[in-house]
Amino acid sequence: MRIEAYTQVQQVYNMSKAVRTQKTAKAGAADKIQISSMGKDYQTVKAAVAGTPDIREEVAAPVKERIQNGTYEVDTESFAEKLFRKYNEMR
Repeated sequence: MRIEAYTQVQQVYNMSKAVRTQKTAKAGAADKIQISSMGKDYQTVKAAVAGTPDIREEVAAPVKERIQNGTYEVDTESFAEKLFRKYNEMR
């Protein structure tokens, strides 16, 4: 490789950087953003979901109480059937 050719290539890259910098400096216009109605709906739904609790206490409280009392029982046949059905859906 010739050293002169490397210098010429480097000069080309340096010139393109300078040109890009000048173009962006000239633009100077204020940026604008416009959100679509779908985006606004998404933001509304996201805010509503963030405001709701992760756990429904009215459903979880009785189960917690039964677990603490030792009276909570799981129907093993029903559990196994649901587990098997879910497994088949995933395949």
